[in-house]
Amino acid sequence: MRRFLAVVVVLVATLGFAPAVAAASPAAAPSSAPASGVRCEFIPTPDKPAAKPVRPPSPKAPARGTPTAVFATNYGVVVMELDRANAPCAVHNFTHLIRNLFYNHTRCWRLTDSARLGVLQCGDIVSVEVGGPGYRFADELTGAETYPRGTVAMGNQGPDTNGSQFFVVHSRAEISPAYTVLGRVTHGMSTMDRIVAAGIEDGAEDGEPAHPVRIHWALTF
Repeated sequence: MRRFLAVVVVLVATLGFAPAVAAASPAAAPSSAPASGVRCEFIPTPDKPAAKPVRPPSPKAPARGTPTAVFATNYGVVVMELDRANAPCAVHNFTHLIRNLFYNHTRCWRLTDSARLGVLQCGDIVSVEVGGPGYRFADELTGAETYPRGTVAMGNQGPDTNGSQFFVVHSRAEISPAYTVLGRVTHGMSTMDRIVAAGIEDGAEDGEPAHPVRIHWALTF
């Protein structure tokens, strides 16, 4: 696995090569939790239709394992280790969207860099907090969540409104434990540092990146 990941990273960095991505089946919040998996509920949001054609994932989500997600951006590659045991429905949904090319050719619209909060927000593919998958699912929280540098977590617009939005903590996030943790960045924090160094529009602490951050493609395995 590590050797395969190293090859992916080298190909992206040197050739801009995008590996083929296989489509996957359609994801949700746990209602029961047998050892092998959980059942999730993905609730349609007719008032917020899908920004790209995509169906919800299947309701059954595995609750074991640490799949990898790779995002190739115009600043470089970011590799994430996802944690199914911590957030089976969120990880199930995230990998489903990746496999269905939902994040390909999109932008990350929000960058924050303040003494309290330093995150890059992606996945709302039309504009800031606009452009989800056409459904929502519940939070997976213990109330003890923390968000150190490198954390990958779901973004939301209130309790149980998860969809496609996620954020990566590039420095710190002194926020309440209200955001489901997907996993952590294992390679590519230098990419995040380059994004932060490029700045925010008008020199603000919160806003659009001064230079667009583009996700060329993503894959998961």
